[in-house]
Amino acid sequence: MNHDINEKAVLRRLLGFVKPFKKQVLVAFLLLLVTTGAKLGGPYLVKIFIDDYVAVGNYPVQEVVLLFGVYLLLHTTGIIVDYLQAFEFQKIALKVIQRLRIDVFRHVMHLRLGYFDRTPAGVLVSRITNDTEAIKELYIGVLSTFVQSGVQLIGTYLFLYLLEPRLATIALVLLPLFYFIIWIYRRYSTKYYAEVRDLLSKINGQLNESINGMAIIQQFRQEKRLMAEFEETNIAHQNGRYKNLKLDSWLLRPIIELMLALTIASLITYFGVLSFSQTVQVGVVYAFISYMERIFQPVQQIMQRLSEFQQAVVSADRVFKVLDTDEPEPAKTIAGDADITEGHIVFDNVRFSYDGEKEVLKGISFEAKKGQTVALVGQTGSGKSSIINILMRFYSYQSGRILIDGQPLEQLPEDELRRHVGLVLQDSFLFTGSVADNIRLFDPSIPFQKVEEAARFVQADGFINQLDEQYDSPVAERGATFSAGERQLVSFARTMARDPKVLILDEATSSIDTETEEKVQVALKRMRQGRTTIAIAHRLSTIQDADLILVLHQGEVVEQGNHQTLIEKNGLYKKMYELQSGHVSPVS
Repeated sequence: MNHDINEKAVLRRLLGFVKPFKKQVLVAFLLLLVTTGAKLGGPYLVKIFIDDYVAVGNYPVQEVVLLFGVYLLLHTTGIIVDYLQAFEFQKIALKVIQRLRIDVFRHVMHLRLGYFDRTPAGVLVSRITNDTEAIKELYIGVLSTFVQSGVQLIGTYLFLYLLEPRLATIALVLLPLFYFIIWIYRRYSTKYYAEVRDLLSKINGQLNESINGMAIIQQFRQEKRLMAEFEETNIAHQNGRYKNLKLDSWLLRPIIELMLALTIASLITYFGVLSFSQTVQVGVVYAFISYMERIFQPVQQIMQRLSEFQQAVVSADRVFKVLDTDEPEPAKTIAGDADITEGHIVFDNVRFSYDGEKEVLKGISFEAKKGQTVALVGQTGSGKSSIINILMRFYSYQSGRILIDGQPLEQLPEDELRRHVGLVLQDSFLFTGSVADNIRLFDPSIPFQKVEEAARFVQADGFINQLDEQYDSPVAERGATFSAGERQLVSFARTMARDPKVLILDEATSSIDTETEEKVQVALKRMRQGRTTIAIAHRLSTIQDADLILVLHQGEVVEQGNHQTLIEKNGLYKKMYELQSGHVSPVS
């Protein structure tokens, strides 16, 4: 797996999200400068107290009290302002992450279905939740720590030069050593953190798949297999975390603390030797050692934040890959009066491939006029759903023409297409909310009266009125508390509430029991009146009254006609019909 990351490009994009909050960032950085300056002033005041008062045994009350007051003021100011700057950075971080999550979700909502075919749901969930959460830590702690540490390093070296210029110059040697340690850490940690984040996405994907497929898992006793797969991924994730832990344990705190100990020991030795030849001020020794500790303190903070920094960069790279996903959409050369008035559909020699190589539709041609029903039948994989997918512009077809009311499909605005083409799928999806919400799909422009009329039209009002709160009854996730038939009736009502010109039924009755199907067939017959209908049929008995039946086989139309004509042809359709009806012709 490739884990190469253009870190500079990622950081530039991350900083770009801060631009709308320039004023807040400026305030936070000013507070940061104040708290850093307040913290650095303390040791210098102690040095003055030791050398000017303690060493000479002179304690003028007014001056000592003033010095103590200034020290206390600096210390208190540092604490208060430090809290304020941390609070400001957290506010900025939360606003940035809110915007980033919304941007990612908005982008995902407009991706073509092909992307979701290739990308597990758990991976996308991980990008929008876990990865953005890791990025949040970058804004909250990492950036502020890096800036504060940089300011503290510069300020500390300035105070060191005031105390002892020669030693301050020698102390600059520490900076390339710090840089080398950080470089070594980042070289290995980026790869390790990328592996860990990939494995975390895989864990989310396995959890999502297992929860959604729990009935099948238990029915076919797949618990052990899936548990073994999950355990394997979890162990790999744990081992990846161990690698990070070892790297952190060796390169972060221990090496810096060892360097600090050696530096302080060297300073004590230096001042000790110097005291034999000249007077050494105790306050200078204290202040110098204190400031040297403060040089190592920001470096320690940077090293401790490096792990979060690397996680954030890896997570940001993964999030940006989602944002940069550019699924090709059908060309949109929108005509000024491009709209759907009749629903007259023409397929002219249409060819289509999902992967650009293997064709799943090979020269499909047919015509469906207003008020007509065209049924698509055939074995699994024959191309029935693919016709629906390209008609709904979920995917782009490669060649041929699709016309609606004489206008090329690609010239129709997508909103126009969605508004006038009603799609009813085999597996009806209901959202969390009320029954009425699911019929109007949270569209406030659809009045409640129209919701009731749509439900009554498809005969869904019978079971809805029996619910405790009727149309206000809550719907659980995916409509789990309703039967398949009830979910389908709500789906029909949802479609009719929009009064479409074209009706597309993707095996809309295949998951419904026989008793419910009788009600649904009556509703469907009423729904089809005056509308162009394209229906994928699993049960051939449901499309015997279709004006045109297309028999598909391996992406081609091998037979077409009405029910009676196809029966008389004695071809594939007749064989399928006899198999379903139980009247198989004897083998001659």
